[in-house]
Amino acid sequence: MNVLITGAGGFIGSHLIEFVAENYPDVKIYGTYYNPTVDISEYSDKTEEMIECDVRKKEDVFLAIKKAMPDKIFHLAAQSYPTVSWKKPRLTIDINVNGTINIFEAVKKLKLNPIVFVACSSAEYGLVTPEEVPVKETHILKPLHPYGISKVAQENLTYQYFKNFGIRTIAARIFNTTGPRKVGDALADFSSQVAKIEAGEQEAVIKVGNLEAERDITDVRDQIRSFWLATEKAKYGEVYNFCSSKAIKIQYILDKLISISKNEIKVEMDKEKLRPSDEPIILGDNSKLIKETGWKPEIGIDQTIKDSLDYWRGKNENN
Repeated sequence: MNVLITGAGGFIGSHLIEFVAENYPDVKIYGTYYNPTVDISEYSDKTEEMIECDVRKKEDVFLAIKKAMPDKIFHLAAQSYPTVSWKKPRLTIDINVNGTINIFEAVKKLKLNPIVFVACSSAEYGLVTPEEVPVKETHILKPLHPYGISKVAQENLTYQYFKNFGIRTIAARIFNTTGPRKVGDALADFSSQVAKIEAGEQEAVIKVGNLEAERDITDVRDQIRSFWLATEKAKYGEVYNFCSSKAIKIQYILDKLISISKNEIKVEMDKEKLRPSDEPIILGDNSKLIKETGWKPEIGIDQTIKDSLDYWRGKNENN
């Protein structure tokens, strides 16, 4: 079996490479990267090839898929930050929407029949009140930023390529996913700062935005298991929530990090860190995914927090 992972130079992609290599040694893994956020040299020995590929360029995508001739495609490449999407909405749409079109058009042109797993997002739901959670896949989609809009478009493209061309697709509304190697979310931001404070590289102060927001958080190592199981057991053409179905306050994450830190740390509010719009709670219903795949999360939030801090401590020691 051949597997292609787009965005293999990213947080989730790198963990997926490790998971497949460890659990399915006979699978040939091909990965694509573009402006990677992890050191791809650490994972290249686990793959047949790491291919530089800008998913905005149809020629790049076509050549990558032709080289891999995949039985499964995990399309993870994306501009994945809501905050960036406000500043760069055109770039976000170009990467996420046109990149997805390029994947499916290449599959069509090469007349392949892979399972195509497309990483969409819980950001598609937008503003959800506490009375409406946990949200099911049938909930109305009203995204609050260009990133969320791009993911709605990506998901709709995934469905139409299934319905019109018979491509075996799975659309994944992925909720907050974190853990070691993550950058750009609250846990990564806080834990990296705690590690710097412990190393004497930062004043013992963490500046924060909204700590009252509640998020459905899954450890990346649990999440990638769910991805693989979905390609084995989920129904083609369907959409699934990929989440823990547990809401964690951002305040809890910060408090836990401070409690396990080696230093006394002060917390200060920074208005610059407040978003123009911020969903008060994001909580998904994962019952459909569990029913069809048998997946269940196994790693608790406290373990995820500890492992993330240890990762950033190690980064500081190696610098």
